[in-house]
Amino acid sequence: MKKLMAFALVAALGSAVVAGDKCGTVRRTHGGVVKTQCGATVGSGRAIHTSLPAHAVEKADIVDTAVKAGSFKTLVAAVKAAGLVETLKGKGPFTVFAPTDEAFAKLPKGTVEELLKPENKDKLVAVLTYHVVAGNVMAADVVKLKSAKTVQGQEVTIAVANGGVSIDNAKVLKTDIACSNGVIHVIDSVILPKAQSKTPDIVDTAVAAGSFKTLVAAVQAAGLVETLKGKGPFTVFAPTDEAFAKLPKGTVEDLLKPENKDKLVAILTYHVVPGALKAGDVVAAKELKTVNGKAASITTEGGAKIAGAGIIKTDIETSNGIIHVIDSVILP
Repeated sequence: MKKLMAFALVAALGSAVVAGDKCGTVRRTHGGVVKTQCGATVGSGRAIHTSLPAHAVEKADIVDTAVKAGSFKTLVAAVKAAGLVETLKGKGPFTVFAPTDEAFAKLPKGTVEELLKPENKDKLVAVLTYHVVAGNVMAADVVKLKSAKTVQGQEVTIAVANGGVSIDNAKVLKTDIACSNGVIHVIDSVILPKAQSKTPDIVDTAVAAGSFKTLVAAVQAAGLVETLKGKGPFTVFAPTDEAFAKLPKGTVEDLLKPENKDKLVAILTYHVVPGALKAGDVVAAKELKTVNGKAASITTEGGAKIAGAGIIKTDIETSNGIIHVIDSVILP
């Protein structure tokens, strides 16, 4: 009876195929050798090496994956200089369009060296974050898109043509390199964010318009240039040169004298309201409290007016507020 039980146990062990990832599980090999998943054998003096299954190997993060690849030395150096190592080793997930060393070599001579200088860190950060998209966007997802918003804030253009994919005209060479915190797609060129024209502030907008020369001169004389170029936002009801010309003769010249600076400041700040108020906000109000401290009345009968001055043009947007043009100087 014991012999029969022993025979049955050996037969069962010899024919078993047990799935598992941990040491201690067993499976049958060729020749009837039964071994553990870690390579130890059962019933044989020979150890047969087996590698761990792919899913048991921990993936490296984006930075470590790029370092190990060996073909992204310039990119890794740039990430370090930009102080983005910790970010790209973080949780993410991120999708990185990674330029190779050859891609960086295509840039004009001296460009990389210039970008790596400490004083150009902000510019370098902008360039690098333009290569990163939030989320885990695999190749199958990329080809369905026409554009993607980058971490830098601007969008990259995605095109599929002639059997290939391009990101802002950089060709995608290799896709879906899986990392623990995202995915890398390899590109053959460095892509650069578009140059953005900066919206001028209230003062610069008034200067560029050319129809507010007297107002600009008054702002300068009152020492309000720095204030109106500041963060704000402000809503300015700006009298044109023709509006100032309506004042009694000699009034402007008198106001511009240094001894009348306080009076000039009081008049100018009566033309300014805190916040960025569009035309719809203005006409919805019965009065607006000005920076001067006094309120200016708003009427709409026969056209929108503030303190009796006609509003002749609205919603001129600036970087720190809005300008509405008026046809008369208003007085507190």
